[in-house]
Amino acid sequence: QVQLVESGGGLVQAGGSLRLSCAASGRTFTNYFMGWFRQAPGKEREFVAASKWNSDGVYYTYYADPVKGRFTISRDNAKNTVYLQMNSLKPEDTAVYYCAAQRGSDYTIMQKYDYWGQGTQVTVSS
Repeated sequence: QVQLVESGGGLVQAGGSLRLSCAASGRTFTNYFMGWFRQAPGKEREFVAASKWNSDGVYYTYYADPVKGRFTISRDNAKNTVYLQMNSLKPEDTAVYYCAAQRGSDYTIMQKYDYWGQGTQVTVSS
């Protein structure tokens, strides 16, 4: 059974940092796109970041404009875990954060992801 389990959310003041983790089990996601999405109250779920190891051994990362320069996605293939380091947090980053995995390449499209975690709450106070 494939599972993605997020952790690391919490309450932080604006300007602070958090690191989210997403531990995968049930299969290896080395060749998958791993993504992070978030959903704020009353809003649609939106793309945050994604990464993939390509067949040429190059690690690619992609970010939504609102988080570029502040968030970093990384992966530990040995642990089958993906991370989201979030720095310089803003109140508008408050949301439930989800990790997801897909075999395809449409990394910004939520519907293309095959597996999802249950989400972890991030709250940034002003």
